Amino acid sequence: MLSPPQREHFARLSLGRAVALWTAVLALATLLVALRLHGIAERHPEEDATRVARGWTQQLGRAVPRADSLFGPAPAPRALLPLAGLRGATGVYAFRLYAVDGRATLASQDLPGAAPADAAARVRRLLAGGAASVQLHRSGDDRAAVRAEVWLPVGGESGPLGAAEVHVDLDEIAAVTTRSAMAAGFTALAGLLGVGLAGLLLWRSHARGERSAREHMDYLAQHDPLTGALNRASFVVALQRATQRPGAGVAVLCLDLDRFREFNEWLGRGAGDALLRQVAARLRAMVRSGDLVARLGSDEFAVLADTADAEALAGLAQRIVDSLKQPYALAGRSCEVGASIGIALHGVDGDGADKLVQHADLALARAKADGRGAFRFYDARLDDELQRRRRLGVELRDALAGNSLALHFQPLQEAASGRIVGYEALARWPHPERGFVPPTTFIALAEQTGLIEELGTWVLHAACAEAAGWPDELTVAVNLSPAQFRRDGAIVETVAHALARSGLAPARLELEITESLLMARTEPVLQALHALRALGVRIAMDDFGTGYSSLAHLWRFPLDRVKLDREFTHNLAGDAKVGVIVGSVVSMAHALGMRVTAEGVETEAQRQALATHGCDELQGFLLGRPQPPDRLA
Repeated sequence: MLSPPQREHFARLSLGRAVALWTAVLALATLLVALRLHGIAERHPEEDATRVARGWTQQLGRAVPRADSLFGPAPAPRALLPLAGLRGATGVYAFRLYAVDGRATLASQDLPGAAPADAAARVRRLLAGGAASVQLHRSGDDRAAVRAEVWLPVGGESGPLGAAEVHVDLDEIAAVTTRSAMAAGFTALAGLLGVGLAGLLLWRSHARGERSAREHMDYLAQHDPLTGALNRASFVVALQRATQRPGAGVAVLCLDLDRFREFNEWLGRGAGDALLRQVAARLRAMVRSGDLVARLGSDEFAVLADTADAEALAGLAQRIVDSLKQPYALAGRSCEVGASIGIALHGVDGDGADKLVQHADLALARAKADGRGAFRFYDARLDDELQRRRRLGVELRDALAGNSLALHFQPLQEAASGRIVGYEALARWPHPERGFVPPTTFIALAEQTGLIEELGTWVLHAACAEAAGWPDELTVAVNLSPAQFRRDGAIVETVAHALARSGLAPARLELEITESLLMARTEPVLQALHALRALGVRIAMDDFGTGYSSLAHLWRFPLDRVKLDREFTHNLAGDAKVGVIVGSVVSMAHALGMRVTAEGVETEAQRQALATHGCDELQGFLLGRPQPPDRLA
């Protein structure tokens, strides 16, 4: 029989054993959780690396306009700067881009990569439908992999652009996981001292942080970071799933903003980004609960509508058009920009996701051609028009490469004496089968296909070479495209080279620019114009009185001449107020030391009226139509 003290001793001993057993159970559970967390880290780095690399490649089009140029023969080194800015918190620390033939086109730094033959083979496998490949580089200890080399294809709007070799730094994820595992391990030891519960809470905090980081990475991989809309890849996946549902009634609406490039150049990229965010917000407010909104690139958006009812789609499209044309508050200004929409119905205009997007794009092109600010449904006849334009684009590229374009020259006449003082150079395309392709057609095509800068350079060189053989008193005027000012300093080098190669005196060359250019990237354009003036050439503002006319242009920018738009000439006889405006512009220009040229002179009455108002030079069909060089007076 135990005495009371003995019974009390055995009771304390049993309680101590129970506490020790409970502490050991907690410690064991904590260790098991830590081991599981470490195992998760061992299984997921390949997925993380692939997700990060794919998200990085999807941002190429936003960071570098015309991302297809990165895979061309000689990408500009300055493209590295915006690409380097994509790293951010994604973990991408190096990359190399490959063209479709396996040729490396651009790299962030010297990377020890595969041999050219091996790289070409890997690119071919990727573009043939192979899955992205991931190679992990582990540290010397037993930690999770912290470096990954990912190879994956890069697609563009019209097909594959090439492939990317993306190097991903997974240090942060590995560090989070390691800290979690270590914390859990130390907590297990602390559990032996009776604080296992605190360890579990600490592990749970770390696990939540890692889960939040993974969810954020998933969001970035699926959404456009600027607008929050779905990105192109996620939209295509959602469209594929929707079209595979039995009896699916869905449609695709593709839309882009009218004159977005003008607004972007006018107000700057920051205001353009703000505009895109407002557009995405309005789209989300317009669509129905089952519809999805995506940004496909630049100012291109798409809506996946959960219906194939043509009447309902027409109503939705009209509501979107009406909403997007309402004024926007941008950079302290109230601006208006419309939108055009193309619609393709699943089961009617195509079954697959790619076909639906392609046909909606064709309908969008038709809506823009019909006057913008409208919507159109897909018509099978649009395919023929698309193929024709594609062939024409290829033929224009070949014509430029083969020097098959021609220049015609339209005379500029001194208003007071009637003497010819110079000519304006105008590009013409004598097509071997189509005859002369209208300038409005091939110049717009050059802008759409990225050939406009090359076309402008050819015109400048050809005009200078031709004018060098004219009498010294004759000048030549050449139109410049805003595209020729996008690369800082490039236009100055091009003009200097054309003058040096032709031997033309700089004072005999006049460069015509548009008002929209003066609103775009104001300071770089101003610097370029001053540099051109320093060469000795003259600067004229073409089509003055239209677009974003501002009297500030007449005193801030280094202009030698303004050219009155032909609309003033055509309306001169019918409205007395037009004459007042013309006289005022001429007076202001003369006071600032500038000459004035009036375009579009077609009647003798117009010629006399413009001369009376003080215009210095005149141009128009009355005075001479554009002619090839051998037929000039």
